[in-house]
Amino acid sequence: MHVHNDLYIGGSWVPTTSTAVIEVVNPATEQVIATVPAASTGDADAAVRAARAAFTSWSQLAVDERVDYVERIAAAMAERAEEIAATVSAEQGMPMANARRVQAGLPITVMQSYVAIGRDHARAEPERVGHSVVVEEPIGVCTFITPWNYPLHQIVGKVAPALVAGCTMVLKPSSETPLNAFVLAEIIDSVGLPAGVFNLVTGAGRTVGEALCVHPDVDMISITGSTEAGARIAELGAPSIKRICQELGGKSANVILDGADLTKAVPAGIAGMMLNCGQTCTALTRMIVPRSRQDEVVDLAVTALGALSMGDPGSDDNFLGPLVSASQKRTVQDYIRLGIEEGARLVAGGPADPEGYDVGYYVQPTIFADVDNSMRIAQEEIFGPVLCIIPVDGEEEAITVANDSPYGLSGAVWADTDDHAVAVARRLQTGQVMVNGGRFNPLAPFGGYKTSGNGRELGRAGLDEFLETKAIQMPV
Repeated sequence: MHVHNDLYIGGSWVPTTSTAVIEVVNPATEQVIATVPAASTGDADAAVRAARAAFTSWSQLAVDERVDYVERIAAAMAERAEEIAATVSAEQGMPMANARRVQAGLPITVMQSYVAIGRDHARAEPERVGHSVVVEEPIGVCTFITPWNYPLHQIVGKVAPALVAGCTMVLKPSSETPLNAFVLAEIIDSVGLPAGVFNLVTGAGRTVGEALCVHPDVDMISITGSTEAGARIAELGAPSIKRICQELGGKSANVILDGADLTKAVPAGIAGMMLNCGQTCTALTRMIVPRSRQDEVVDLAVTALGALSMGDPGSDDNFLGPLVSASQKRTVQDYIRLGIEEGARLVAGGPADPEGYDVGYYVQPTIFADVDNSMRIAQEEIFGPVLCIIPVDGEEEAITVANDSPYGLSGAVWADTDDHAVAVARRLQTGQVMVNGGRFNPLAPFGGYKTSGNGRELGRAGLDEFLETKAIQMPV
């Protein structure tokens, strides 16, 4: 078991003022694999003060010099890619084949992307509007609250653009998966990032997290988490008018139209939705299909699900691992029971523990058919491997059902042509839409409509979140 005793504050590893610890549990074995400090509000204050002290010099450093640090961090992350994948797999449960690609590969790609974005930003001339010069400046000290499902990716999606912009920051990672954040802090320390620019504090959201969000020296809060957590943080930041960027929940629709190729659309939908055992905010958990073809869809979906192996996350052969925690397992199994009670037709999986898995937070990947969009399993974010197949009569009803959700984070459309799919995609109230198998793009703006959040991450849009706009009026 690895014991972390210190926090990263002001460019050094410093002991916490708290005696409490957080136990990190391997969800496949249910064994404690590490402990990290449960920091105090005093530790949070020290981290913010360090970030505030570093802001003036860091924000005034040339953009290209800030980008040089980002480039070094990206290179060091790439050198430790296998360690990062193994760390996240052990603390979060994603099997190694996908962990290498997603939990390590994606954050490395995003960090690297901000090298080119940063160079472009450095070369950009201020905009002239009449007799005004419009400049962009870093917003200040940022608090980052990050989740457990794609932990390092969500951290890097905030840290990288903030560094380029010239902001300083305090990161509070999820208590379920804090170990990858310590790897990043080690990397940041190794490249010599100026003291106080990046600070790491681990602890409970209700104490340390809230202290960071109400701190008078924090200018911006960026959170990735549940809609409930986002609403709470908006309340905390409101009295001091902090900028708040929220990437929150989702209940995304996969609209498969009558002319679509089901043999491509359905297996792709299953694989994408079941990635990370459905613990994905953008998971396409509502598959909206022509009523006349629902039986075909069910057969294809069950077959595709059967091809996804479940087991030890340490094996490269498995696609599905355990859920992140015992509480998450209980929540998902309760939703499966609810779906049965609501009258949905269970066609795969179920609420019982999977056979042969007495240890570990494993659940059966589950598919419901004949789901009505008004059911709770179709309206609420389950955050587990549970798919709702919703039959509809015609394209207009498909669009109506897709938009009949409090969320609007992601979506997909499968149609006979790309033009047709794009026309439908334009009518979906959601922040991103994949058409006919289009893939996630880490350079494109990422964020949601409605209760899925405010603001955008990734690419140039992600950098813009950390910049203030100033108009300098010149003499005429």
